[in-house]
Amino acid sequence: MGTVIPTTQATILPFPPPSCRKPPPTSPKDGPSVLSLLTRPASVTIKNNDDYGRMIDSRNNTVATTSKTVYHDNWFERIAIDYLSKTVQETVGMMNDEAGYKGFVTVSAAVFRRFNPTEQRQLVDKALEKAIPSLVFVMIRKLMPQSKFTRELFAAFTTVFFRWLIGHSVVRESEFEGRKERNVVHITKCRFLEEANCIGMCTNLCKMPSQEFMKNNFGTPVNMVPNFDDMSCEMIFGQDPPAQEDDPAFKKPCYKLCNIKQRHSASCIS
Repeated sequence: MGTVIPTTQATILPFPPPSCRKPPPTSPKDGPSVLSLLTRPASVTIKNNDDYGRMIDSRNNTVATTSKTVYHDNWFERIAIDYLSKTVQETVGMMNDEAGYKGFVTVSAAVFRRFNPTEQRQLVDKALEKAIPSLVFVMIRKLMPQSKFTRELFAAFTTVFFRWLIGHSVVRESEFEGRKERNVVHITKCRFLEEANCIGMCTNLCKMPSQEFMKNNFGTPVNMVPNFDDMSCEMIFGQDPPAQEDDPAFKKPCYKLCNIKQRHSASCIS
């Protein structure tokens, strides 16, 4: 039996008025063509722009000033970001009029503050199920049972269609049951972790619910292995993740400059 998630009235979060935001392109002249959907979005880095320009020092988990990745999302990616953000809002009963990835992370942070870890994971799973038609789950499970082809397809699909969510990634090879497969997605620097700057948000709102969602709905296990020193991550399709008590991701305290709790402790995670 899962934890019962209390129903609450919608909460309006304070955000800048719409007049302060740039509207999306309204004509082909203003934005990229449809062909750009399958091309890598342009991104640059800026140095010491604001307090988000940070890198983790692996020796003591402190934060050193460096650069933050800047993304230039095309119109399709902006639609995907806003769609996922609105789905999360509807699921948890919150309202947010801030568009873009920062708005999505702000809503995620509100969920992280309001609900306990078990509820957080359940809410994310429910939001993902609401975002994807149930027929898709049925078709994929029937047409794509566990196989090398399925695992490699999931890896390739993730790198092409989810750059807007996770950042730049590449497919890597690993050994699976004695043979080589291209079943690993290496995320160079996780966009969600970089924006949130909170290990607890990574483990409870991304890693754990994503692992459960893939296994329960698509029948494919995936082990997400974040590296909190450089904010990279590996998604290993076909590999069952370790139990939480044995998972290294739950053994590190949060960043000293955690955006949520502002303290260097493990309380962000558990």
